[in-house]
Amino acid sequence: GAWSSIAVPGNWTMQGFGTPHYTNVQMPFNTVPPDVPDENPTGIYRRMFDVPGAWSGRRIVIHFGGCEGVLYVYINGQPAGMSKDARTPAEFDITRLVAAGQPNELLAVVVQWSDASFIEDQDHWWQAGIQREVFLYSTGAPHLQDVFARGDLEDNYRDGILRVTCRIGFPGELHGGCVVRAKLFDARGRTVSGKPLEAQCGAARAAGQPRNEVRFVQNVRAPQRWSAETPHLYTLVVTLHTPQGEEHVSCQVGFRRVEIRNRTLLVNGKKVFIRGVNRHDHDDTSGKALSRETMEKDIRVMKQFNINAVRTSHYPNDVYWLELCDRHGLYVVDEANIESHAFYQDLCRDPRYTDAFVGRVRAMVERDKNHPCVIFWSLGNESGYGPNHDAAAGYVRGADPSRLLHYEGAISSWANEGQTWESGALATDVVCPMYPQIKDIVKWAKSTRGPRPMIMCEYSHAMGNSNGCLADYWHAIERTDGLQGGYIWEWIDHGITQVAPNGRTYWAYGGDFGDEPNDANFVADGLVWPDRTPHPGLFEYKHLNQPVSVELLGTRPVKIKVVNKQAFVSLEWLRGEWELMVDGRCVQRGLLPSLACALGAAKTVALKLRKPLEDFKGEVFLNVRFKQRKATWWAPAGFEVAHQQLPLAASRPRAATRAATAVEAGAISVDEDADTIVLRAGAVRAVFSRKTGTLVSFGADDANRIVAGPLLNVWRAATDNDGIKLKGGQEWKPLRRWEKLALDRVAHQLSGMRVVCAKHKAPCVEITHSASGRNEWSDFTHVHRYTLLPNGELRVENDVRLGRDITDLPRVGVTMALVPTLERLEWYGRGPWENYCDRKTSTIVGRFSGTVSDQYVPYIMPQEHGHKTDVRWAMLRDEAGSGVRVIGAPLFEFSAGHFTADDLFKAKHTFELEPRAEVILNIDHAHRGLGTASCGPDTLDKYKLLKRRYAFTYTLAAL
Repeated sequence: GAWSSIAVPGNWTMQGFGTPHYTNVQMPFNTVPPDVPDENPTGIYRRMFDVPGAWSGRRIVIHFGGCEGVLYVYINGQPAGMSKDARTPAEFDITRLVAAGQPNELLAVVVQWSDASFIEDQDHWWQAGIQREVFLYSTGAPHLQDVFARGDLEDNYRDGILRVTCRIGFPGELHGGCVVRAKLFDARGRTVSGKPLEAQCGAARAAGQPRNEVRFVQNVRAPQRWSAETPHLYTLVVTLHTPQGEEHVSCQVGFRRVEIRNRTLLVNGKKVFIRGVNRHDHDDTSGKALSRETMEKDIRVMKQFNINAVRTSHYPNDVYWLELCDRHGLYVVDEANIESHAFYQDLCRDPRYTDAFVGRVRAMVERDKNHPCVIFWSLGNESGYGPNHDAAAGYVRGADPSRLLHYEGAISSWANEGQTWESGALATDVVCPMYPQIKDIVKWAKSTRGPRPMIMCEYSHAMGNSNGCLADYWHAIERTDGLQGGYIWEWIDHGITQVAPNGRTYWAYGGDFGDEPNDANFVADGLVWPDRTPHPGLFEYKHLNQPVSVELLGTRPVKIKVVNKQAFVSLEWLRGEWELMVDGRCVQRGLLPSLACALGAAKTVALKLRKPLEDFKGEVFLNVRFKQRKATWWAPAGFEVAHQQLPLAASRPRAATRAATAVEAGAISVDEDADTIVLRAGAVRAVFSRKTGTLVSFGADDANRIVAGPLLNVWRAATDNDGIKLKGGQEWKPLRRWEKLALDRVAHQLSGMRVVCAKHKAPCVEITHSASGRNEWSDFTHVHRYTLLPNGELRVENDVRLGRDITDLPRVGVTMALVPTLERLEWYGRGPWENYCDRKTSTIVGRFSGTVSDQYVPYIMPQEHGHKTDVRWAMLRDEAGSGVRVIGAPLFEFSAGHFTADDLFKAKHTFELEPRAEVILNIDHAHRGLGTASCGPDTLDKYKLLKRRYAFTYTLAAL
């Protein structure tokens, strides 16, 4: 048949030839190593190409940057070679296979499954095809086969040492007449002073040094040093002079030293905290073939969110990614293309795979050794620990002693009997666990006598609405010697863009392509959506990573301490601004003086207020913001890098902090009939149904704001951390416990309803409901008392008692439905993004506004979202300004949207959600933390709802 056209780089599975397949641990087929399925998709690529006439008589090489599957290459019908490593380059010398002056045929055959597939089981989409760049290049016969340039530092960390090793490739014997010269240039193109570097090829060598190898050492006085904060680069140009001509090769050099001393990771002699993420190559339309623009967007967002490190999980990322990390400053754990999760402890001990383990590590080191951003070599991921790892570690320590080794499997006790965090020193220079509990890392750091620091290679699993307790992790890390950060799992949701039958675009996950077996939406576990839009959790991480902090020293006068948390630069690149907020409104603002604050030092600043702090009436906060003075590649001038909010000593939350009453109020009356109880205060009316025991109407001037009145709410649409709803088992997860308690289907039974008229008090409607989802009506007893006050506000007092086996609830509060027109939302509380009790450090208390629809957070798997904490009041209004205000006593939590918890829980994709017309308002007294239990620890006990009784009050006011 006719040949089809296809984009290269690209995966054929993303271009209509087969489909992607997602698994986490399990293999996509049911065989054991090294056997593969009989049905094995195979792609055959054909391309005609010409060889430039100027290349005649020269060496010609074809380069494949990465190909998922086994690659066989044929030139003009003749075999050129094969490769099995999907993530590092394969190069073939095709000099004798091509013909100049006529078309040449390239045939590349890619077989998807092989024995290599068992060590590429890496918790992402299985794709297939040529997914990285393919190109030709030409050299002379003698040529620069390899250049390894290391920019090291002297023990004073001020002066540099340039070490260069060049290897000359040549056919036959290496004859004289070949000279290698090297020059180092700074960022402005100026030659760095020093004796010219020059050596004759084939001259006498030191013992053990190959004849085709040339080595240079040059001292460099006080070079600009490379770090993530100061990514200064030099350019090394190496020239091979031969009788036939010259050949030039260049690479970037960064002067830096990486070491561990006294259980501390040091870069250039300074302790650095690793504020990192794990990153897969992923694009929602092209799969594993990423454009340069996409990679640039990744690093731009990372820098904007104060991330300083990345682990290339679980294979060397595209080489352009490392160029960006060199240029813009990220510390990199470069990970070998090895994961045998389905056969965890088998292949690392299988001698048939030894060459593959060592070869993949070697290929990574050889490709990436000239990138100063790489500070760790990783021996792979979740592949057990065995002799194959030790063999690979031995190679690395011999080939590149300038960097450290990383491998989690060497210290993991999972399926590794007898191993502890003290194990594995041959294969890892750091203790790098996955998903440890905070108490365990603190206990280890305070008790261990080992020389290695702990840097978590994966933690804070970011699946869906997640990253709870992140501030608690960093509180422990920054205050405990031996703990130096970690890499959040992971950077991006691996959704793939699809169009649903109803025409809506959505991001697909495992199983959506008919791929069986699969691990569902476990692939959607990133800090950003597939289009690189940040999740709310990323804002929390940004705040915890920010390079500056502020402490309150006093209030008479207001005095603050600005602390530089950076290791290498002052704060002069930032402009400090402050604003004094009273009841959420700015009453004064100003600029901080110049922040010429030395590394790790602090500066005390006294603020000049217009009047004494105690003269401001209301709740007072100080907001301090730090913005870039000048534009950088990754953000414009004025971009906010950091912020801090300080509650001032004179601050007092005031229940009276609310909008003025919008209705006339008079004497309170009570009207009762067989169906209803009606409370009236002037133009305000509250109507209760005797049948359901609910508030069915509330408003002023005969306008009703209520569709369905408040009822006890103890359920939330399960987050992925509560339990992955498409996966069975998980009996230990909160979701399964809640389902057994039938919290997802709680019904309400009216137990009592009466009007209480106490002397000298406003009349009260007291309603008692019993609630259960399993017909055990003692599960919940909810007494709510409604009192209409003379000013027209409706005070609602709640008393909730729990049954014997009810504990650790998702939430305790009420849910109600408001009329559809109340779309305008304003609140005074924490914002602007969603926040929860264990993920709110990045928010500030302030006045925020938007629409109800804006509160929707489109997690790939629909779930609980949009929550707000520490709320003083919230208003929902129509375009004319009429509506409802909710007032805390003093605080409450809430969410407002157009979906019920049941709507969200039943939906499996965003396109399945149909917004309701009415506004669903959830008023919470307490809401369980998020944690990270989709793959990690649950939220801390202090963020769980473990009480047996809850009492809370809120007030409704008609606007």
